Amino acid sequence: MRIVVFGLTVSSTWGNGHATLWRGLAAALGRKGHRLEFFEKDQPWYATHRDLDVLPGGGALRLYARLADERARVEAALAGADVALVTSYCPDALLATEMVLGSPARVKAFYDLDTGVTLARRAAREPVEWLGPRGLAGFDLVLSFTGGKALRLLTDRLGAKRAAPLYPSVDPSVHRPAPPAAAFRGDLSYLGTFAPSRQRALESLFLEPAARMPNRTFVLAGSMYDASFPWRENIRYVRHLEPSLHPAFFCSSPLTVNVTRAEMAELGYCPSPRLFEASACGVPVLSDGFEGLEAFFTPGEEILVARNADEAMHAVALPRVALERMGRRARERALAEHTADVRAEELVALCERAARGAAEAAEEEELAELARGRGAGASAEPRGDLA
Repeated sequence: MRIVVFGLTVSSTWGNGHATLWRGLAAALGRKGHRLEFFEKDQPWYATHRDLDVLPGGGALRLYARLADERARVEAALAGADVALVTSYCPDALLATEMVLGSPARVKAFYDLDTGVTLARRAAREPVEWLGPRGLAGFDLVLSFTGGKALRLLTDRLGAKRAAPLYPSVDPSVHRPAPPAAAFRGDLSYLGTFAPSRQRALESLFLEPAARMPNRTFVLAGSMYDASFPWRENIRYVRHLEPSLHPAFFCSSPLTVNVTRAEMAELGYCPSPRLFEASACGVPVLSDGFEGLEAFFTPGEEILVARNADEAMHAVALPRVALERMGRRARERALAEHTADVRAEELVALCERAARGAAEAAEEEELAELARGRGAGASAEPRGDLA
């Protein structure tokens, strides 16, 4: 399969969760004989923090300044594509959608890696810059980072013909047990970009326990935190962490926190990539709860779930041996069910089904056109080339 993607970024992990996912998928697809071509707008903030120049798996990274100036290159890529895909937060999503829907690609797809944001904005009648007036109606397949009821909403509210989950994944060649690093050592860690919709859960699971456990060390890594953030004296801050350092970061604390954006938690079935990354490193996760969490990890055995600061503090105080045991079970589950190779297989299978569906729909439309032509006075006798 040749897959052409128009996305936010794959070249920089700064301030976004898209790049790591696409790198893992590109490598996994390449191992299976497929090829990914990724079109990315050359944004200055990503260029400054660019940590990848060559797409893994034999794929191609196409940086551009203005997509409108790249029509010849885009059309050439789409002419040979089996799958053409646009993602949420793609800076040129509307133009890319126009090009994709007008192309000969067998499957025209949209991948919403921010389903909660998309649905929340649409419900509030706010602009969704990656969707045109027709919503998702023109695509053969809509993939979603979030499962559960989000799939029905994508169909009912945004016109998706086929909606299916393609959850986050982990690349075991990147995320695996690693020696701890003194700069990251602590009792509880958190890795994530600042987001207002995560702040309430972060207060309960990380900040309040830090305030009430002054003799413990808490480590936070991520971009977009400033002086207005409610820092505590026992919180160590790492501004930006490149992917190669994530395993050492996770493995430098016996437990790490996952918090879910409020709009995602409301939908359920919304695992963060951090769940899989930390677990693949053999580090247990302390997470807020959401519907469907047990479909990914078993609470109490492979993951800890806390509803408030008291429960979070109890988790931090658990014996190290118990946390290590849980981390081993979590790693086994992550490597069995949540790797980039597993997701690549799911992606290919979903695209193959969508291709069959698109072909059947085209055949039905052709027959309907023929029937309409006959109804308008065409001969009812079969023509030789259709007999």
